[in-house]
Formats: sequence, C-alpha cells, structure tokens
Amino acid sequence: MTSHRRAAFFTGAETDPRSGDPTTGDERAMLVHILRSHRTTLEIKCAGLAGELDRRAVEPSALSLLGLVRHLTDVERRWFRKGLAGQDAEPLYATPDNADQDFDGAVADPDAVAAAWAAWRAEVEFSETFTAEAADLDVTGQDPWLGAISLRWVLLHMIEEYARHNGHADLIRERIDGAVGL
Repeated sequence: MTSHRRAAFFTGAETDPRSGDPTTGDERAMLVHILRSHRTTLEIKCAGLAGELDRRAVEPSALSLLGLVRHLTDVERRWFRKGLAGQDAEPLYATPDNADQDFDGAVADPDAVAAAWAAWRAEVEFSETFTAEAADLDVTGQDPWLGAISLRWVLLHMIEEYARHNGHADLIRERIDGAVGL
C-alpha cells in the first residue's frame, strides 16, 4: 500500500516541477531556487483538495493546509515587505487579539480559499521581485525584534520556515487522503 500512496506524488525527475535546481555556483541563485522548490512543495501538498484544506491535523491543534497557506502569506509579508522593504505591511490574517487567526480563521469556503491563494501568490511575487532587484544578499532592513536583517538571512529563514511547515503539510495531507511523498 505504501508504494501505491507514494506513487501519487513521486512522479520522477522528468516531471517534477522542482527539478533542475543548481547545486553549485552563485549563492543567490541557489537560495532562490531552494526557496522556490519549497514554495512549490506547499502547492503540491495542497493540490487537488478543496473542502479538505481546512481539515485540522489533530485535536486540539488548529493546524491545517489552508492555515499553512495563510500563515506563510503573513510570514512572506513580514520579512520581505515589512522587514526588508520597510513598508507598513500589517499581517493579513493574524490580529493583535488573535496571533493565530491565520490558522483559526482558515475555512474551506471556495472564496476564502481562492483569496488565500491569491494573497500568498502576491506575497511570493513581491518577495521574488524584491530578491531579484536587490543589489546583493547584504541588502538590509529592520525587524522590531532582531534589529538589522539581511536579505541573505531572510532567504535562509524562509527556507527554514517552509521546510518546517512542509513537514507539517506532508503529515496533514497523508491524514486527509493517504497521499505521501514529494
């Protein structure tokens, strides 16, 4: 049974949209490609689901695939728009009264799902554009907790953030329909 479940996601390098990442060369190119690969993994983990996107991992956790999309939207926004670009970009989901609203408010209403994906894609597009246009990885911004932050640090932190949450997404997806892999 395991090999059948794995086959649902393991399609081979020739069809995997994440294949082709550089393994040598320019640091920025490698970081960008690894982060893009992790972003694509999140999309793959959510692919083909609709009403199940708000299914919680385990009680009492509010963790869900849609919650992860919403959470990572706010994470992208915090580090790139607010931290590096210096924009007044408050979270789209978390609130001062409920820091976990990104998860708590995740409901699989089709309009809410579409809005969450649109917001995530907009933040990813901003992040990718900012990174591409930055003079170098030493471009800095400010974080209220950490002080000065560099683009290099933010890219590494985002890889860490997606890697951790893609592990969660893997387990949640397996719980929903048994699909594992990728």
